[in-house]
Amino acid sequence: MDKNTLLQVWPIPAFDDNYIWCIHDGKSALVVDPGDSAPVEDYLLQNDLALKGILVTHHHADHTGGILNLLRSFGATTPVYGPVGTDIPGRTIIAKEGDTIEIANPSISLKVFEVPGHTLSHIAYFADVQASIAQPILLCGDTLFASGCGRLFEGTPTQMTASLAKFAALPKNTLVYCTHEYTLSNIRFALAVEPHNSDLVAWSEKAQALRSQNQPTLPTTIGQELQVNPFMRCNQADVISKAQEVSGEKDLPTPAHVLAVVRAWKDRF
Repeated sequence: MDKNTLLQVWPIPAFDDNYIWCIHDGKSALVVDPGDSAPVEDYLLQNDLALKGILVTHHHADHTGGILNLLRSFGATTPVYGPVGTDIPGRTIIAKEGDTIEIANPSISLKVFEVPGHTLSHIAYFADVQASIAQPILLCGDTLFASGCGRLFEGTPTQMTASLAKFAALPKNTLVYCTHEYTLSNIRFALAVEPHNSDLVAWSEKAQALRSQNQPTLPTTIGQELQVNPFMRCNQADVISKAQEVSGEKDLPTPAHVLAVVRAWKDRF
């Protein structure tokens, strides 16, 4: 396969609302966060794809539960990249902040970000423009969602704010591949935060149309999230004002303080 072949990123649905992303060149494939092996095996076999690697963002079972079965089916020597810790089954390579992962087939270079918040050891993978990538891509697990962010199971609002700031600094045309179809519920909450955000209102209509046709709302882009995602907008006056109203606190001095209020409200929403 020509190394200049542009890669496809394909959503493999799993469970109720997960997407297992498959990155492939028509011959060789990587899969991201395979919580279930069966739909991955079906997709790879139907498309005659060889599994060359597994990328894991964090340890939750709906992101790791299919790894060992995939290794049994496609080869125990298949590399499994994942964060630190002992709770990633089958992981062979620890990926940490600043690492660059070079994969020959499919041809891709990935930079690793540590993005604690949802979990303490959560990581994300970023591919900038290269021979096989025409537009930057971000594989962000459960840290960033379309119009939302992950629940803070282990991390703090300060950590999540810093993690989202890493994403905000990426090129605005970066395609964001998160791992759940939470978009419509996230939009409902985002509209409660910013009911007069015209970009958000337009996105709500588009997302509803996509889901009515059973189409994914993903990928989104960093540029879009900066316009419609309250958790990426904790420095904006309207979001700050709503956080003050909801919390009764007039002094929310940093975006992390605002995110703490908005995330706690989302958990109750």
